[in-house]
Amino acid sequence: MDLLDFSDCKLYFEDSLPAEAEALIAQASREYGDPAAELALLRAHMLAPENLTVLVGLYRYFFYQHRLDDALTVAERAMQLSARHLGLPAWHDIEEAQLGTAASNSIGLLRFYLLALKAASVVLLRLGRIPESRARLIKLSQLDSRDQMGAGKLLEVVDEFQRSDTPTEADTDLNLAVA
Repeated sequence: MDLLDFSDCKLYFEDSLPAEAEALIAQASREYGDPAAELALLRAHMLAPENLTVLVGLYRYFFYQHRLDDALTVAERAMQLSARHLGLPAWHDIEEAQLGTAASNSIGLLRFYLLALKAASVVLLRLGRIPESRARLIKLSQLDSRDQMGAGKLLEVVDEFQRSDTPTEADTDLNLAVA
């Protein structure tokens, strides 16, 4: 399955949104950086708590404000909602065969789910929670054997960084000699 083929599928932002919630998201966009922006997004979320457009707005706001714990909560909520609609189990229990069924329901929503899983992984990396992030990236790269989501490449970077961050025996000997 081609996870990058956007033709002939409905995307998350095409779901209907109450007019008031849509106006609040537009307000938040105009007032970004002002505390009123967060309030507008939270009000939109109260009006449409399961709307993925609202969740994406909240995620981006929290991520770019460096409120990573909040961004992680929103990414995980987006995953829960999309998994429920797709009939998928928790991320760690998904098997590749289940993706075909989910794709037949909505390839656009499946793509959204996988991107939310990757987003959660990135946030976990930024929080320094490397093992949790790696577990999600490994699962995503198993599910996306063609690496269209880029999880495999990101995992390579994380692993390389960890290797270069781990002291070698020579480094340990040098530290002992200096001490």
